[in-house]
Amino acid sequence: MNPSAIQKQTFPVLGMSCAACAARVDKTLNRQPGVCTASVNYATATATVEYDASQCSPGALRRAVQDAGYDLVTDTGKDSAQIAEDAHTRRYRDLRFRTLCAIALALPVAVIGMFFMDMPYAGWTMWILSTPVVFWLGRGFYINAWKQLKHRSANMDTLVANSTGIAYLFSLFNLFFPEFWLERGVTPHVYFEAASVIIAFILLGRTLEERAKGRTSDSIKKLMGLQPRTVTRLNAEGEWEETEIGQVVPGDILTVKPGERIAVDGRVSEGHSYVDESMLSGEPVPVLKQAPDEVYAGTINQKGSFCFRAEKVGADTLLAHIIRMVQDAQGSKAPVQKLVDKIAGIFVPAIMGTALLTFVLWLALSPENGFTHGLLSAVTVLIIACPCALGLATPTAIMVGIGKGAEQGILIKDAESLETARKIDTIVLDKTGTITEGKPVVTDAVWDTEDKRLQAVFYALERCSEHPLASAVVRYAEDLPDTPAHILIENAESLTGQGIKGESDGKTFYAGSLRLLTENRIAVPARLQDRARAFASEAKTVIWFSDAETALGVFAIADRIKPTSRPAIEALQKRGLTVLMLTGDNAATAKAIAAQAGIKEYRAEMLPQHKAEAIRQLQAEGRHVAMAGDGINDSSALAQADLSIAMGQGSDLAMDVAKMTLISSDLGKIADAIRLSVFTTRTIRQNLFWAFIYNLIGVPVAAGILYPINGFLLNPMIAGAAMAMSSVSVVTNSLRLRKKRIGKPEAPAPAPLTEPESDAPQALAPNGPQPAPASRTYRVEGMMCNHCRTYVEKALNSIEGVKAQVTLEPPVATLVYAKGKALPVETLQQVITEKAGDYTISEE
Repeated sequence: MNPSAIQKQTFPVLGMSCAACAARVDKTLNRQPGVCTASVNYATATATVEYDASQCSPGALRRAVQDAGYDLVTDTGKDSAQIAEDAHTRRYRDLRFRTLCAIALALPVAVIGMFFMDMPYAGWTMWILSTPVVFWLGRGFYINAWKQLKHRSANMDTLVANSTGIAYLFSLFNLFFPEFWLERGVTPHVYFEAASVIIAFILLGRTLEERAKGRTSDSIKKLMGLQPRTVTRLNAEGEWEETEIGQVVPGDILTVKPGERIAVDGRVSEGHSYVDESMLSGEPVPVLKQAPDEVYAGTINQKGSFCFRAEKVGADTLLAHIIRMVQDAQGSKAPVQKLVDKIAGIFVPAIMGTALLTFVLWLALSPENGFTHGLLSAVTVLIIACPCALGLATPTAIMVGIGKGAEQGILIKDAESLETARKIDTIVLDKTGTITEGKPVVTDAVWDTEDKRLQAVFYALERCSEHPLASAVVRYAEDLPDTPAHILIENAESLTGQGIKGESDGKTFYAGSLRLLTENRIAVPARLQDRARAFASEAKTVIWFSDAETALGVFAIADRIKPTSRPAIEALQKRGLTVLMLTGDNAATAKAIAAQAGIKEYRAEMLPQHKAEAIRQLQAEGRHVAMAGDGINDSSALAQADLSIAMGQGSDLAMDVAKMTLISSDLGKIADAIRLSVFTTRTIRQNLFWAFIYNLIGVPVAAGILYPINGFLLNPMIAGAAMAMSSVSVVTNSLRLRKKRIGKPEAPAPAPLTEPESDAPQALAPNGPQPAPASRTYRVEGMMCNHCRTYVEKALNSIEGVKAQVTLEPPVATLVYAKGKALPVETLQQVITEKAGDYTISEE
């Protein structure tokens, strides 16, 4: 092959209906001259082909795929992705229509066949109703079976076409020529209900599968939507002009206005602003950008404006690289369903051979009745070997498992995740929004003044600031009572990289970094310095407030971990799972969060491609990795992981890419998801076992193996009933999943406390005196003033049988339990969150 002529392209594939179709297209493409490698992704309905352009062409590939019974979209002049999506939509609508019609026609056929066979013209009525089901609504099974036959292979469609076709033709013969059997003393039964019901069942399963299969193109489109279509570029005449993004080349000077997305990768050449890079790093705090800092496509400019020089455009940008990573890693084929298709390839010829062998043996061993009994037995073998139970084994268990997960706040996308989760031995967690709450908040406020008006000046000054952390201070101030309003700030000036200064009543005030105070020779009291150092050691961001002479207060801002994160991580570690944290934040913050969450291993300052590479390294070590994240920056890592888990409060893209979504964003649900996976996978395997064991027992009996022993010969009608019972048993076994308990029972909500009206002794319990009161002390994080303390204390005292006293220094809550038994800390946390706010309680 000519290395310079090697090309790699991805083409949408049309006409695939199952994993076996994808395998057929894959095999066809890999056989073509000039093709180096070809990989067909059934989930995304695409084929990625690497080929020698001197020996092969897209047109030749398309002709080969068309000969195999499918189609390849190779016309680059059209939107191929849109063509594939439109084909998917048409297929789903067609399946839904055919399913509804098949059920409507098959239902009366089944009722007549089971209860009203003696009614006038029963057979003729069943024939009329079942004919459109078989030849119109079920035509796809026969078409696909013929395609498989031409390629000397078989799949589920072959089984459906084989059993329903034989049942229909045999019934049609019996309906038109009943004398053939009556002359031989045999009642000519018809089995139209078997043919029509089988097709209706399988169509229903296919429709549910098509509906459940994620439209992965949506996530790619959302990623692509992060890049603007037009940009403002400096032209050769030195004027700004709006142009299409496709016209931008490296070296162009572009400008970005407040609120706009950056179009391409480049470096700042003039101006400065804060840029929201959460789609890359996952961190909620925007980053200051000034010359010659790098900026990336898809990130969002904040309040300022700046110019930058384009360096990477089109397919070379970091955003385009993330899109390619998602496309390459995304897509799945359910392992269990692949197993069914493989077995079906052997099972179908085996059943057909068994039916033929049955007929021949009857002719040879029983000359008198061999033809009659042999033909009936052969037909019975083909009917009883119906694939209905096989077709329902996986989708019914999946549907029940998905419903069970939804009840617990776990959304499951496909069968592969259910098959994979039980094998997971390593959990990779994103930090922001996954372990932490995902937004910066003021965690500590230390004042060196009691003057409420000076405090109000600080809050008013922060309202004038463009710094992203100022919004956290503003939110904090809005929740404070008794704060003076209408403080006028004059001559407010933003100091890049330091903070802001302004005037009020003729006095100058500063808010920002310690460097801002140092450069203006402002005195810092030792008490505030000590608290600031303590905040910094906890990886919190420190903001100072001062007048022109001395510091008046210091504030700590951080992204706090969720109350449920540490217990959830401990539970995962107790199950023997390795927990690893990956974050785009700095090492100091990562270390502090890891310590608070109880994580022993972490990696900091990681971009999206680094996270995906870290997962690949773990997989290369033989680990089965689950990734939990919530942001766009996590999408490539989620797609790379063996099991991807998205937080429900995160980005839509993360949820689109992920195979599981935790609606509550509670990490504790990961352990529940693993348990659900174990139960569901076990149910699927049980269903498949019973489906196959039913055939292993039923087929020999249908062939007449018991006839020489006790004269028993299975009636085809009974075989049809047995076929139906096999499907019922599979569905019933799947429904047992509903009774499984996958999560820990939630603690009952505490009842409101009824305060005694006097200090009079309370009546003793009927069975004797109450247990001695128990006292326990807890640590409370997040309280910054006396109002916070009051809220927490009031919330804890609302619990029946609890007397609480909360102090600010130290920040602890002492609880006395009247009944002698302490409540779980989770229950206390729930009450505080509902009635007090974002405070965290933990045991000392």
